Amino acid sequence: MINTYHTSAAPPPVPPRHDGSHPVLFPAPLPSRGHSKSLIQFLVGVVLLHLFLSIGGFIYLSHIGKMEKLSPPEGKVSSLLSEMQKDLSSEKQRALSSEKSYRALASMVVDQKSRTKTSTAGYLQWDTEHSVLRNISSFYKSWLTIEKSGNYFLYSKVTFSKGDSERPLSSRVMLRKSKTAMEKVAMQAYCSLDSHKGSVSIPRLCTASQGEVVALEEGNQLSVRVQDLSLVDYDEGATAFGMYQL
Repeated sequence: MINTYHTSAAPPPVPPRHDGSHPVLFPAPLPSRGHSKSLIQFLVGVVLLHLFLSIGGFIYLSHIGKMEKLSPPEGKVSSLLSEMQKDLSSEKQRALSSEKSYRALASMVVDQKSRTKTSTAGYLQWDTEHSVLRNISSFYKSWLTIEKSGNYFLYSKVTFSKGDSERPLSSRVMLRKSKTAMEKVAMQAYCSLDSHKGSVSIPRLCTASQGEVVALEEGNQLSVRVQDLSLVDYDEGATAFGMYQL
């Protein structure tokens, strides 16, 4: 049988053939798990660092604010320092005063009852009830015993109302290391009466005064000796003896 069907359409094209030189496209690879983990850690670190810096700045600013509130102004600081210096000065003065109050001291008043006594080389006797003694003790009313070693200023004042036809009027401060030791002259002074006979209104008087710094040790004893006790003026303030520790 003969095919009588005919058409004027062109035949379909032949599909092209591919050879090895033509490029083949593949999808891009996805990022690995390790790279993603490092990226996340970096971001977390940045966030934590920012957080720590914020907290630190807040604490620092809070501390500065408190210090400014607690710190007094400049004028107040000067006032406080001045008050502290005054307090320290007062404490120092009180300490010095306390120290001085413990220093040895003696201010002796002659005993009025001894005016009737007559003796050669007599030792003046002291009225201990009306005298002042501190860290110094009296021994038989004539000798003073040192209780604290140190340098002492000794002073003596003996007024005479009568003269001696044979010897000049003299006053001697005697010193001995102990009550049984030999005594020696620590200080001495002289005076002489005027030639006039004197009267009730104008008595014949002279005063032998002396003062000196002497190093004394604990247990030393001192006394005042005159050639005759009857020659001494026993009026109040006329005759005295004392010492104080430097």
